Amino acid sequence: MKITDKNLCDIWYQALLERDSEYTGVFIVGVKTTGVFCISVCRARKPRRDNVEFYKDAKSALADGFRPCKVCRPAENAHSAPLYVEQALALVRRDIKSRVADAQLRQHGISPERVRRWFLQHHGITFQAFQRMQRVNVALQELKSGRAATDAAPTQATEVIVIHRFTTTLGPMFVCATERGVCLLEFTGRRMLETEFRDIQRLFNARIVTGENSHTRQTVKEIGEYFAGTRRQFELSVDAPGSDFQQSVWHELRAVPYGQTSHYQAISLGMNKSNALRAVAAANGANRIAIVIPCHRIIGKDGKMTGYGGGISRKEWLIEHERNNI
Repeated sequence: MKITDKNLCDIWYQALLERDSEYTGVFIVGVKTTGVFCISVCRARKPRRDNVEFYKDAKSALADGFRPCKVCRPAENAHSAPLYVEQALALVRRDIKSRVADAQLRQHGISPERVRRWFLQHHGITFQAFQRMQRVNVALQELKSGRAATDAAPTQATEVIVIHRFTTTLGPMFVCATERGVCLLEFTGRRMLETEFRDIQRLFNARIVTGENSHTRQTVKEIGEYFAGTRRQFELSVDAPGSDFQQSVWHELRAVPYGQTSHYQAISLGMNKSNALRAVAAANGANRIAIVIPCHRIIGKDGKMTGYGGGISRKEWLIEHERNNI
């Protein structure tokens, strides 16, 4: 959670200046000029007051685009980390752009289950989610600095995709857009987000750069209205590459009314392809434009919640939000 109480933040800023160990684990500070987050005892050069944001936990700082400081190592030092967590994070620091899988942890004699439980208890996210958010934040900061951050960008890219980060009620989102329309809209913590970045670069023969255009600005406006409960239909332009079958599924998804839900079988029947349930499910999962192409409205035929890239809790919230604003 981001802290906005000025008096409290002033106290915490003084603690940061004094490297007060009494505040270790009490707050996380995000430094806007460097893009890192720290704990109170950090030895790095102190930022100006107007260049910092304060948070209650690392999860919130990561969600706002910051990455762990290499000096004070807040991921393990905000809460005294056991040796196995320190070892796991040492593997991450070897190459923060690569994923340390459970199998790799086991090869080093580290229990993935213990690491996961520790991260959930102390940071509110899993170890894999921590890594994923850090990789995305590093990539975005490199894009802002003008360095190549997405290795899959074509060497002879003929097009540019702009990426913009913005805040919503359910957390920050990324919107990517070409000159024709929005090609990606996802929550920043979504699994497979890096894969989606690679896919859109390949499909458009494009490179991603930070910035805005009329489509990203329209998206921010309309998504804000959606969360405020004043918008049910979207007018923004969509530029979503996909096979004819995928396009048909996405068209059916957009036909599911606001405030209602459907299921794979109903979608396949609407396409006159009653035996294509698995293909419909795959196309639903391949949707890169959350909320606007409302895959969150697809649940199990028995009424149970099915998987959602943004997380089941977000899916439940979105469905309830729409029902409350019909």
